[in-house]
Amino acid sequence: MGFLDKLFGKTPEEENTMNEKLNIGIILGSTREGRVSPQVGEWVKSIADQREDANYEIVDIANYDLPFMGTAETAGIAAWNEKLAELDGFVFVVQEYNHSISAPLKNALDSAREAWNNKAAGIVSYGSTGGARAAEHLRGILGELMVADVRTHPTLSLFTDFENMAQFKPLEIHLENVNMMLDQVNTWSKALKTIR
Repeated sequence: MGFLDKLFGKTPEEENTMNEKLNIGIILGSTREGRVSPQVGEWVKSIADQREDANYEIVDIANYDLPFMGTAETAGIAAWNEKLAELDGFVFVVQEYNHSISAPLKNALDSAREAWNNKAAGIVSYGSTGGARAAEHLRGILGELMVADVRTHPTLSLFTDFENMAQFKPLEIHLENVNMMLDQVNTWSKALKTIR
């Protein structure tokens, strides 16, 4: 190791940290009965797991006891913050409700602060217009939480990617977009890990 490397280079511990696999959470943004987000989330995970470039896991907000902000403090809020703190980046599975994201997802976003900061996120959305309006609302919220959202955004149509708007059957064309989105999430997550 040369003088400049010693002066400006990373320590062996920092190098090891940078070479560790990232932990990426695939966050299901709906808790509604009969929801299809678990189908979409499992599809994203099945694509992600083939890549072997990060550790991917489904994070279902329905599994956390998250009261509406300001109404109570629960163990669920602490568990939620602990889970988010373990993750280096996120993929949000977002459905469009009334031109925006669901109330439970907004509440889950508001139930943490620092655990979101300086991480990256991708968005996979679905709805009658591909969930595009919900995704745009989510981008504004993520900016406030200091989450860098990536550009590539797979959009799934209730008319062409779902049978009877209930059974998820994605078109093959989405595979390339999901992989491109994951490339960007991993690149940005790795870069942002250096400043946390």
